[in-house]
Amino acid sequence: MEIDEPLSPGGRLFVQPATHQIINSVFGLEQPITLDALRTVISSSLLIKHPRFSSLLVTDNHGREHWRKTEIDINRHIIIRSNPVGEGDNDEEVVNEYLADLTVSAPLTTDKPLWEVHLLSAHKCLVLRIHHALGDGISLVSLMLTLCRKLDDPEQTPTIGPLTSSTQKHKNSGTLESILKLVKMVWFTLVYVFEFMMRGAWVKDGKTAVRGGEGVELWPRKLVTAKFSFEDMKTVKSAVANATINDVLFGVISSGLSKYLDSRSPDSLPEGLQMTGVALVNLRPSPGLQDIKELMKKNAGTAGWGNKRAKMMMDRKKLSMEAFLSHQIGYFVMKYFGAKVASLLEYKVICNTSFTISNVVGPREEITVTGIPITYMRATSSSLPHAITMHMVSYAGKADMQILVAKDIIPDPEKLAKCFEDALLEMKQHAVQT
Repeated sequence: MEIDEPLSPGGRLFVQPATHQIINSVFGLEQPITLDALRTVISSSLLIKHPRFSSLLVTDNHGREHWRKTEIDINRHIIIRSNPVGEGDNDEEVVNEYLADLTVSAPLTTDKPLWEVHLLSAHKCLVLRIHHALGDGISLVSLMLTLCRKLDDPEQTPTIGPLTSSTQKHKNSGTLESILKLVKMVWFTLVYVFEFMMRGAWVKDGKTAVRGGEGVELWPRKLVTAKFSFEDMKTVKSAVANATINDVLFGVISSGLSKYLDSRSPDSLPEGLQMTGVALVNLRPSPGLQDIKELMKKNAGTAGWGNKRAKMMMDRKKLSMEAFLSHQIGYFVMKYFGAKVASLLEYKVICNTSFTISNVVGPREEITVTGIPITYMRATSSSLPHAITMHMVSYAGKADMQILVAKDIIPDPEKLAKCFEDALLEMKQHAVQT
């Protein structure tokens, strides 16, 4: 008899009601996929061989969550939608509306392992719904890609390029420079960790036209897609010393939100306005697409220049140990006060900030599933108290960002997406002119 496996601290956090999270990914296809072909590729993939993908979520007599091995009935995990899932001729809008509804009102049932594949035949796409308790973004992308093959080499599984953080070349620093860097690291760490703790207590962003708050996670949602060229992002990155794609993304967010707020009301950008975002980062080294066998072992357990301020802030954040210590604070609370208290702390931080942003690197080359080319890869997650959550995934030279909004607060997310797209184009134009 196999022994139930306890959930990881992160897994326990994601199954709490206040911070319950499901990742909803969508793969666009060049042509519809048949049910038999989909069933075959799932059955033969490493996805369902991973222990967590073949385990039930159970709770013991003390309220502790565990994984319990079970037999998988693949037919229960495939949801077939043969007819159109909405009205209209624009497949992208219809699929986004379908996904938006899933983010609010469609939990995964616990009488089977916590994942599903929705086959939307009329719209030529697959929707993969995976509970966040099964793993972090990088691990789950790695597993999802085991369903796929390279377009130019059908025998090979896709790969993800190294997640290099910068084009910066490491050099030996002098003693004085090293001391100065250490002082800055300590200072920025103290400042940002103190701010994080205050966010969990009472400090909050000022009221703006795009800010959510407690209970907003239950409000109706709308989902739109902002589309970027990855080459444009690299052009902007190359024009700024030691910049990263994440720096460019935060510059786009900063400039785009300013444009949108200004369009909503000329008085919506008072001097000194501060909007704080929650950025999801991976603390583990990740040299690229993880070796699946090793992963299974481990887991079995304005244009130029609103961007400059964003870049300066990001440099300070990266120099500090805020991400690591924030994680440690969460772990401490989880260990000594329990998952419910840790969940409420995270919920409070989200309520007191303005938006969520994440960025996942996908395959650089085109890929297929059951021999059918994939035209796009996108992802979003369950709704949060934020009125805006943004998740970007890059794939084959493109970078699509899913923008999920509370539509009673942001009724025109298409305009917001256009503001982000225009912000990048302006940054690129500035970059090529300098």
